[in-house]
Amino acid sequence: MKSKDSAFIIVREDRAVDPMTLLTEGLTIGRLPDCELVLNHPTVSRVHAGIRETNGVFYIFHLSPSNSTTLNGSLVEEKAAITDEDVVQIGPFFLYIGREGKALTIRVVYQTAVRIGDAEIINEAATGHGLADTPEVPAAAAAGHGGAHGHAGGAAEAGGGDALDVFWDKRKREAGKITRASALRPKAPPRLGKARWNWMPTRDLQRPWPVSVFTWGAILVGLFAILAAFTYTSAFSPAPLSNPHSRQSLTMTPAIAREPNANGCTSCHSLTASMESQCASCHQTQTFDSAVIDPHAAAGIGCVTCHSEHRGDDFRPGLAPISANFQPGKVTAENTCTGCHNDANQKTFNGKRVFTPHGGTLGYPYVGGQWEWEGLSQTEWQQKPEGMKQMMAAWPQGNEQLLRSAQFHVLHLHRVKAINGMASNESGELSCSSCHKSFATALDRATPRTTCAACHNGKIDAQTKAIVLGADAANCNSCHVQHTKDKRHWNPELLTPEKVAVKTPIADQRSAPLLASSH
Repeated sequence: MKSKDSAFIIVREDRAVDPMTLLTEGLTIGRLPDCELVLNHPTVSRVHAGIRETNGVFYIFHLSPSNSTTLNGSLVEEKAAITDEDVVQIGPFFLYIGREGKALTIRVVYQTAVRIGDAEIINEAATGHGLADTPEVPAAAAAGHGGAHGHAGGAAEAGGGDALDVFWDKRKREAGKITRASALRPKAPPRLGKARWNWMPTRDLQRPWPVSVFTWGAILVGLFAILAAFTYTSAFSPAPLSNPHSRQSLTMTPAIAREPNANGCTSCHSLTASMESQCASCHQTQTFDSAVIDPHAAAGIGCVTCHSEHRGDDFRPGLAPISANFQPGKVTAENTCTGCHNDANQKTFNGKRVFTPHGGTLGYPYVGGQWEWEGLSQTEWQQKPEGMKQMMAAWPQGNEQLLRSAQFHVLHLHRVKAINGMASNESGELSCSSCHKSFATALDRATPRTTCAACHNGKIDAQTKAIVLGADAANCNSCHVQHTKDKRHWNPELLTPEKVAVKTPIADQRSAPLLASSH
């Protein structure tokens, strides 16, 4: 049978809207906005029921598996014929049915505090609208009511399956339009008899948050964050920045940084670059280069490994690796050079461990007739003065041991002052006899071990005038320069002025027996 559109006149007494006439083959009733008759209540299913005309008789179809539909107080299990003066209840909504010619009129009334199947309330509602008396059922619909409006017979029974198909086809067509979750769609499968658990109110039942609340909230949060960042930097750090990083101007001469940090955070912390690269780029001047020695670079040792921060305004990052005694409570022995280069350190660096240097002693690296000192790398020699390179070229060389001996003596004989009453040459510089008291076959190897501390007696801090390392402890950085391209020296007063003439080892006649010795 070819479907045709039926006329439905909807009168909404529950809303302040004008009556409307719909032409459709089937009227869908439910909570979804896509239904022709929308009843917005948690006890109403998304597609609750439908009305369709078959052979001149209108039938109501119950489509909800979890909520009920009643006709004149009786439950509608599948479908039932409806006619003039019938009352359909869906949740708290009463649909008063009427006929105007071929059109079906539906007057929607909302009643609060009612239950499905409450006959007394339904009768009271019917009485209020002049429906107290039981209406006569027209002959055209009598056959379809079947007493309790539960089943339809005859032609209606034949068209029942086709009528249901109309509603399901409409649901499938509308389902394609629902591509995202909405406030009316349940978040979980519905529970029978407990539709309220899966119900969310529509926007007309909610009080929306004003946009100004979020706008002013974002503005206030931003203002507090900016105020905290600029007025109390330590709020975001374990402790305040050190004095060198909080200065407004550069005070060290020559400078080892391009510009003062002035308590800035983004100088070190950046979203686009690592902290290591930020530190290295800032500490790059004409007199200072932050490049580290090759062994440390191969071990993955960088700036922040030795020079930490955020330990208070009296903390000195540059002196932290040298001594823990200089900054008690802020630097532990494990974070110093000797604390790392120790047999007790079980940590590995790129798979390799470090051990105690010089066989447990500091200073003269000559043990058991062999030079334990590995000498300077080619990169380090490239940074040495030209006079030192010329002296090295004039020094007798041979195997690896002689090369290390030559490097060691050139480092100590080139422009190094003789202090504390040590023997010197005519220029006041160290000579071989400054450390050795006998030569040739009776070469004195004991005295150098006791005279090393005369020069390597630690460092006096220019700011605090305190001794960084005591006179009884050698300074690792005095022998092992970490930043090989650094043109400065931590104790330049130990050097004599640069001379045009280059001193050669032969200038000191007392060194001749030393040159002929095995080392």
